[in-house]
Amino acid sequence: MSSKLNVLFICSRNQWRSPTAEQTFRRHPALAVRSAGTSASARKQVSHLDLAWADVVIVMESKHKSRLLAEHARTLAHKPLHVLDIPDDYRFMDPELVELLEAAVPPLLGIE
Repeated sequence: MSSKLNVLFICSRNQWRSPTAEQTFRRHPALAVRSAGTSASARKQVSHLDLAWADVVIVMESKHKSRLLAEHARTLAHKPLHVLDIPDDYRFMDPELVELLEAAVPPLLGIE
């Protein structure tokens, strides 16, 4: 059994924000990370299995939280679900996006 915290990052199309978050934290020794999107056109669309795997779900915008709760309320019933309020204004690995993620995510997860 892994002692790592399973963290799922969610945006709309799993193109820029959530993959950047996954890339940013994938080498953290306390975390196992994945990313997915809520849109039908997402590179990797979020599934029930992704949500069941996750200990914590972190979404980029409130609309992602609403979509997840509408479609997966039972799976998410007892899981922390955090909203970062990061708009879709960034490209993959944009330095400003990485900086925002590095500032916002560790306090939510209790890591450094």
